[in-house]
Amino acid sequence: MPRHDRLALPPYQAVLIAFAAMLALLLGLGLNSALAATPRSFTPSSPGIAAAYLLMDADSGQLLAAHDIDAPREPASLTKMMTVYVAGQKLLEGAVFMTDEVRVSRQAWRMTGSRMFLDLNSTVSVAALLHGIIVQSGNDASVALAEHIAGTEAAFVELMNRAAKDLGMTRTTFANATGLPAPGVQTTARDMATLSLALLRDHPYLYSLHSIRHFEHNNINQANRNRLLHRDPTVDGIKTGYTRAAGYCQTTSAVRDDMRLIAVVLGAGSTAARTRLNQELLDYGFSNYETHRLHVPGEPLGAIRVWKARQSELAYGLDTDIVVTIPKGRLPDIDRRVSLSLTEPVLGPILRGQKVGELVIALGDQVLAREDVFTLNEAAPAGFFSQAVDSVRLLLLRSNLL
Repeated sequence: MPRHDRLALPPYQAVLIAFAAMLALLLGLGLNSALAATPRSFTPSSPGIAAAYLLMDADSGQLLAAHDIDAPREPASLTKMMTVYVAGQKLLEGAVFMTDEVRVSRQAWRMTGSRMFLDLNSTVSVAALLHGIIVQSGNDASVALAEHIAGTEAAFVELMNRAAKDLGMTRTTFANATGLPAPGVQTTARDMATLSLALLRDHPYLYSLHSIRHFEHNNINQANRNRLLHRDPTVDGIKTGYTRAAGYCQTTSAVRDDMRLIAVVLGAGSTAARTRLNQELLDYGFSNYETHRLHVPGEPLGAIRVWKARQSELAYGLDTDIVVTIPKGRLPDIDRRVSLSLTEPVLGPILRGQKVGELVIALGDQVLAREDVFTLNEAAPAGFFSQAVDSVRLLLLRSNLL
């Protein structure tokens, strides 16, 4: 008699099982794709972390991770970013020059904490002081530069707070040029991100100095305290800080594949913790997101029909860039819609730069950008004969005869 295997199945059952397995595989692939397109929210490797932190794309300004970003904190030596920013403004104005020689006052010389080790009554160039502030986090260099620019550190602090207000740092107050503890001094992670962007945008040369790993003055060579500069080749700034009241603070920026991210950490528990959290934020952002410049100023988005004008069509577009940061792989899913506000028929003349509608860019239910749309050129009035011809054409159109 023939031998029958007890595990053998009738042909129709085998087909059904194979079909079910294939369906499950396809559904699983679809689910995995959907999960991959929606990054998980950022979670620090150390749970219950007390630091305020933030991750932002530098070009789109979009927040990718945030925790307690508007909570008041002390900035410690992150204050020196504003010291450098104000110095940059004065350099642009021509009120200060890199070659200026600055005499070191007793007030600057006697500063405690991190120092450039300036000698009393010595003269140091503005360029050297900026290196001492940025690379060595010198409190003595900060006071010396502040006195050179404004006469006194107190007068320089007024410039710092004025610049903070102009930049929209609404929850920041500085009390000195160093970041040493003082009554009333405070900032937020959001405001420090704003300052980081301003430094990048307005003073790119001074920002570039933040990538210097060592600087020597007075035969004393000091290393930049930003450990990520020595570990991650994509990191090119920005600043670290510490006081007992502020905890361990750091702003970091890095570029990978033409995408720049800014991370801010305020109030970490140790140097290692702030370094690790900054690195985790950057890795999370670069692994899960991508940034795209979708439109540039002057790029035509479409055209409108114009009557009684020398041009029969008038192009419209934007007067600003549109940059978005989205989950990786989602660029094809972006929806772009232009809503025109003009009433048909559109009659000339029309001026260049006239608002004609709005562009909305969305990803699913999330609106990524909303910008006004303007005419890119003008539609001058046509001559008498051409206007008469268009009048007849419009009449025929309304009568459905054309």
